[in-house]
Amino acid sequence: MSQDAYYHSYLNRDLLIHILDTDTATCEQLSLFFRLEGFQTAFSLDAVSFFAAVERRRPDLAIVNLRIGPDDGLLVLRRIKSLRSGIPVFVLTDRADVEATVSAMKAGAYDVVTKPIDTDHLLHGAREALHEDVHLNPPQGGRRSIEVRGFTQLTPREREVLQLITNGQSNKEAGRELGISPRTIEVHRARVMEKLGAKNTADLMRIVLT
Repeated sequence: MSQDAYYHSYLNRDLLIHILDTDTATCEQLSLFFRLEGFQTAFSLDAVSFFAAVERRRPDLAIVNLRIGPDDGLLVLRRIKSLRSGIPVFVLTDRADVEATVSAMKAGAYDVVTKPIDTDHLLHGAREALHEDVHLNPPQGGRRSIEVRGFTQLTPREREVLQLITNGQSNKEAGRELGISPRTIEVHRARVMEKLGAKNTADLMRIVLT
């Protein structure tokens, strides 16, 4: 083990990551991965078991699948946030879904990770979430104000597109409101992401909402 790896393992030794996913293989693989990085781990296959475990010991970080059988991952996320425990939550999705990503980020997810899971990206995000304070600005009048680094570089149209995306509108809905095609919305969104340094939609939402 390298000195850097040993250092991270030492820092992580008392931190618990709890995984909620109906797929046993995903739970076991992520559990093993994080244990090798020095974390303590636990996993649940349903929401009832998850919250029962949370009552026994609050995790330092949770990883929750957006689809967990009859339970809605967004409802689970909102319930975790209602506990006001400060637990950062990473949401797993089985496929890329812009609308679901926006909803999860607005509900308070720290990040949204699409399967197959990039474990290096997830590990980096977990370490970042565990070692920094994240404060989300509450919605104002149903919409979130946008004050982010790089915002001044955006054109007026790009600002409009960013505002609509942040408020959960799809490319089609945003295009209809602005009187342009969904394809043009996609082009503007790509430019916004480049200017703000976002790698994907989840990253863009996190930059805006953090």
